[in-house]
Amino acid sequence: MHPPSPAAATMDFSQNSLFGYMEDLQELTIIERPVRRSLKTPEEIERLTVDEDLSDIERAVYLLSAGQDIQGTSVIANLPFLMRQNPAETLRRVLPKVRVHEDAHLFTQRVWISLCLSRGCDSVEEKQELEALHVAGVEMQLTAAVSFLTILQDESVSAHTYAHSFLQVILLHLEHRDAGVSNAWLETLLSVIEVLPKDTLRHEILNPLVSKAQLSQTVQSRLVSCKILGKLTNKFDALAIKREILPLVKSLCQDVEHEVRSCMCRQLENIAQGIGTELSKSVVLPELIELSRDEGSSVRLAAFETLVNLLDIFDTDDRSQTILPVVKSFCEKSFKADESILISLSFHLGKLCHGLYGIFTPDQHLRFLEFYKKLCTLGLQQENGHNENQIPPQILEQEKKYISVRKNCAYNFPAMIVFVDPKNFHMELYSTFFCLCHDPEVPVRYTIAICFYEVSKLLNSGVYLIHKELITLLQDESLELSSLPDLVPALTAAEQRAAASLKWRTHEKLLQKYACLPQVISSDQIYYRFLQRMFTIMMTNNVLPVQKAASRTLCIFLRYNRKQEQRHEVIQKLIEQLGQGKSYWNRLRFLDTCEFIIEIFSKSFFCKYFFLPAIELTHDPVANVRMKLCYLLPKVKSTLKIPADKHLLQQLEMCVRKLLCQEKDKDVLAIVKRTVLELDRMEMSMDAFQKKFYEKDLLDQEKEREELLLLEMEQLEKEKQQNDGRPMSDKTFEKKRRDSKTPTSLPKSIPISVPGSSSATPSTSKEIKKSKLIRSQSFNNQAFHAKYGNLDKCTTSKSSTAAYTPSVSGLSKTSMISLTDDSFRTRNTSSAPSSFSSNTSLPSTSRGTGNSIDPKGSGSKDTQPRKATLKSRKSNP
Repeated sequence: MHPPSPAAATMDFSQNSLFGYMEDLQELTIIERPVRRSLKTPEEIERLTVDEDLSDIERAVYLLSAGQDIQGTSVIANLPFLMRQNPAETLRRVLPKVRVHEDAHLFTQRVWISLCLSRGCDSVEEKQELEALHVAGVEMQLTAAVSFLTILQDESVSAHTYAHSFLQVILLHLEHRDAGVSNAWLETLLSVIEVLPKDTLRHEILNPLVSKAQLSQTVQSRLVSCKILGKLTNKFDALAIKREILPLVKSLCQDVEHEVRSCMCRQLENIAQGIGTELSKSVVLPELIELSRDEGSSVRLAAFETLVNLLDIFDTDDRSQTILPVVKSFCEKSFKADESILISLSFHLGKLCHGLYGIFTPDQHLRFLEFYKKLCTLGLQQENGHNENQIPPQILEQEKKYISVRKNCAYNFPAMIVFVDPKNFHMELYSTFFCLCHDPEVPVRYTIAICFYEVSKLLNSGVYLIHKELITLLQDESLELSSLPDLVPALTAAEQRAAASLKWRTHEKLLQKYACLPQVISSDQIYYRFLQRMFTIMMTNNVLPVQKAASRTLCIFLRYNRKQEQRHEVIQKLIEQLGQGKSYWNRLRFLDTCEFIIEIFSKSFFCKYFFLPAIELTHDPVANVRMKLCYLLPKVKSTLKIPADKHLLQQLEMCVRKLLCQEKDKDVLAIVKRTVLELDRMEMSMDAFQKKFYEKDLLDQEKEREELLLLEMEQLEKEKQQNDGRPMSDKTFEKKRRDSKTPTSLPKSIPISVPGSSSATPSTSKEIKKSKLIRSQSFNNQAFHAKYGNLDKCTTSKSSTAAYTPSVSGLSKTSMISLTDDSFRTRNTSSAPSSFSSNTSLPSTSRGTGNSIDPKGSGSKDTQPRKATLKSRKSNP
């Protein structure tokens, strides 16, 4: 028997819908795309070749008219770009081709399906060609849905134009047989509804829904109608909703298919919010109560979840007389029903207890609490009696559901503390909290670990009750639980496990969390246990985000370090081991560190210690380093204040001029030229406050004030220890801190000068010094201010007239602490000293020193070794 002609197939097809044929082809459902050849024949290459002289619009029209499917899909994916570039021509010439291309593709599919049915599709090649056509159609549909949504979000055209040009295409494909395609178009339509005017919504969408929501339509059509109705509710007034939408809603709530009833039930939340409290009580609440008694478990579950989400809009009488009995019945029957209901119930239990709080009788309150406790240990008491390798699949599935229930209970634990009152935590919930922290499953322990901070806040002064559980979680063998910042030994072990794993994102997040340690532990603990580790990560780790996280955290540690000797040592290591390191990678990390220093510290701190070492890298032998410095130069210049830093500005301009004249790398030179233009446009900050820079200057003054305060507090602590022979107890400091008030700005009587300078004679009274000392003792326990989150600075040494003259830091051998395994150890490189001694010097620049001295003309011996080091680097990049 010969196959029918294409014309006959076409005529036969016109009498039937595409979905009628597709429903007869269940066995042809595509699971995977057929394997295609990777090599192209000359003929195929010729067909895929397009004239390069065509414009974007002409190329799109050509590919949609004569190109292959993959080229047509590419054009559709590029529609948002074409719309941004030339919306009028795209709508006039390209979009009609998109419609024709899709329609032709659907027509081709239908013809092939008809032929395949009539001939039996015996040939493997025919089956593969049919599958390729079907999959290509799905790809094109998904691409078109995403592109249409992108065009809407880009606002390339007005809402009216969009509705005229795109809406009918979207509506045409809503009931596509492929669920993924149908959902993609539906999501696009729901987004379009947000921007369309009411008239368009009523005529193009709402009116057709009257027929689409009827029982005579397909289940998919009715499901789509449910979701559209839920979205339309927010676009019309209550009267229109009551007259035009609510009749359809009631009809769909009584649909014969449980899928439709469940879907419509979940949309009742949006509908209730759109029609207001009164209509919700008379229309929505009765429907929810009826659906909560539905024979379908999915419908009952949808009704329960919707009731919980709508608790706030119902008054006390409705909640106590109507909703509470439904909830009680649902909870009582949950253990006898499918475990999936328990999963939902456990997830919503916190919101449920919060919404019904104050309505429970004491007996009901106790019963709900006991119900929660039972859920927290669900599945832990059972013994399956099977070997681990012989557990039946149904038992495994049940255990997974039990794990989800306990995980949801852990998620709701903070809400349950509020439910019982934090004062009753130890008696009512501590044993449950202990079980969750020691649960055998990682997801449960991980969830309770995430909630630990909220639990701690709720317990307030009773937080000591959960100290042991915190240690347990920090020492957990699971790597995911290592991101809780607290006790030093557990944190150190957690970081080592994260570093040894392949999960670098977890390692990065953990290092970022370390930034809050100055609030929790002492400055000495951070210095001896964490600072050297940050250096090691910066210099040896191979993952750039991890290195940057370590660099930023190190800067915050430096910002809140309370000992000048330690600060100087850290600064020296940053400059010598990174800024002057042999590896260009280390020098790049030094520039990253400089960027963080600019962000966290005051301008004067950066100018004093890091300005000259940073711009010295303009002579770096590696182009990438010079390039990165050029990008940083605008931020470097922003730290200068005129006229005090005029000599530093001259140094910066000299370095930039040298780059312009001597740079040989064309990429670096191009960036230098752009940077010069940006530097020229920058306005300099003055020593005196300017209106345009007022907020920035105020923030910088606050940073500088706190940096000076740290140094003064350190000096006062030393004097106090020398006078008393022992440090004042922390309790005494804390008591005095509560009795004192921190000034909001720096008093005029406090000199902003360099401690240790001969001209810096304190003009403050002993009372003010004592007040500062008291605040200093509690500095680590204070939360970071939201605006001045990463602040503080080491103050300057004695002023110098030299533009770049290293000054002795004042460190002596007797003042240095012998460091062992946890102390600073420098890398074995010739450019980095293995330890610091009394003749170690720090680079230092000064402000307000008048004219600068050219470094070339300086005869200081201290500068010679630095120049030699730089030369050696230039010869060995």
